[in-house]
Amino acid sequence: MKILYVGSEALPFISTGGLADVLGSLPAAVRRATEETADVRVVIPMFPKIKDSIDDSFELVSEGEVNLSWRRLYVGIWKTVRDGVTIYFVDNEYYFNRPSLYGSFDDGERFVFFGKAVMYLMMHSGFIPDIVHANDWQSAPAVLYLKRKLCHIDAYRDIKVLFTIHNIEYQGVYDMSILKDVFDLDGEDIPVVEYNGALNLLKGAITVADMVSTVSERYSNEILTEYYSHGLHHVLRASADKLTGITNGIDVDYYNPETDPDIRTNYTAQKSTGKNDDKAELREICGLDGDPKAPLCVMVSRLAGHKGFDLVRRVMYDLLEQTNITFAILGTGEAEYEDFFRKAAADYPGRVAVKLEYNKALSKKFYAGGDLFLMPSKSEPCGLSQMIASRYGTVPIVRETGGLYDTIKPYNEFTGEGNGFSFTNYNAHDMMAVIKYAIELYNRKQKWTALRRRVMKVDFSWTASAEKYVKLYESMLDK
Repeated sequence: MKILYVGSEALPFISTGGLADVLGSLPAAVRRATEETADVRVVIPMFPKIKDSIDDSFELVSEGEVNLSWRRLYVGIWKTVRDGVTIYFVDNEYYFNRPSLYGSFDDGERFVFFGKAVMYLMMHSGFIPDIVHANDWQSAPAVLYLKRKLCHIDAYRDIKVLFTIHNIEYQGVYDMSILKDVFDLDGEDIPVVEYNGALNLLKGAITVADMVSTVSERYSNEILTEYYSHGLHHVLRASADKLTGITNGIDVDYYNPETDPDIRTNYTAQKSTGKNDDKAELREICGLDGDPKAPLCVMVSRLAGHKGFDLVRRVMYDLLEQTNITFAILGTGEAEYEDFFRKAAADYPGRVAVKLEYNKALSKKFYAGGDLFLMPSKSEPCGLSQMIASRYGTVPIVRETGGLYDTIKPYNEFTGEGNGFSFTNYNAHDMMAVIKYAIELYNRKQKWTALRRRVMKVDFSWTASAEKYVKLYESMLDK
């Protein structure tokens, strides 16, 4: 089986979020799940950070041009090999030499070019995959070109496409007037890509893909409803027979408190005293000089309303007044939440700390140093942070949505079952009640130690997810 993963970012090369974690881990996991019989490859754009790190392990495999409507554009294909997986990089200075991965005025054209370059790669590398596994709207043009423009050619006719939605909020929506000039699509493609009078790349990929997946089982059901679909529920309901959900995993070697070089003291579920040292270090970093035995609740997130920060803002001061909890927050985002946490830190010095930055190494100190990990999202396609926190023995408190529902089950103190705390309604006081219950349990050290040990032992590796993907790929090829 030959599989080509298409996406806009992948660890360890470039990352802005969960997509990079998936493309950095899933391909190798799938290769292992097939006992290394699958030929697994990945293609992403070559952004400046990648180009600056080119060494002898990189090889320039092809240079040429692609047609994009009336334009003829340079494309270079580089490759390297990691963990038995070949990673290709699409080089074009004009489109990808930008200070950030996304947010340019011409993002649509940039990733349409990327889609064309993926077709070029298949034509000039000698690698014709059985499965193209495309991810999010940035790879949707590749799906459209393959299924709409190359399907009449024998070599490409039988390629199956799995399109994965990581976050349905981002759809690649543009004015229909640029259909031909920028996107190199024709009038016959309008029924495929048009939605609500606009050109919608995500809708197009959903329509033509052989299968569509989401990054958790729960999310695949949620996006069939108007509340979660960001307007695409009608399209998804029409494609419900090819929609499935497979919950992401995490890289358990990278996120491993026993070996992690980014934390002060390593520890395991059985020998967890080192976690006390990591909590002490995080308190020092954050200037939390209150009661060292108080429960430390951490959040590592983009500061945005849909991440549940409106709930936190509503009851945070009440929690600080009514309990001995301390808070440490890491992330950047919307100004109103940055301002709120700055004020809270000023109002409660020594008990509230905020680090307004994106720092992957520092985030691991937060995961290791916390007692509780708060993630009260309004929606969460999968979420990785709750699984990473669990790996470090920082017990999650989540709202029951998307992947949070699939991965964190509420603790039952009578049976010992469950691996965290959860609440159902998107309600600040429901969240507050669960936090108070977690604090109560934290003060019952024997039960807390048992829970923390249980949380650390949950298997969130890619192994189970990769096996499900392999079965899905095989079923697609059998059809």
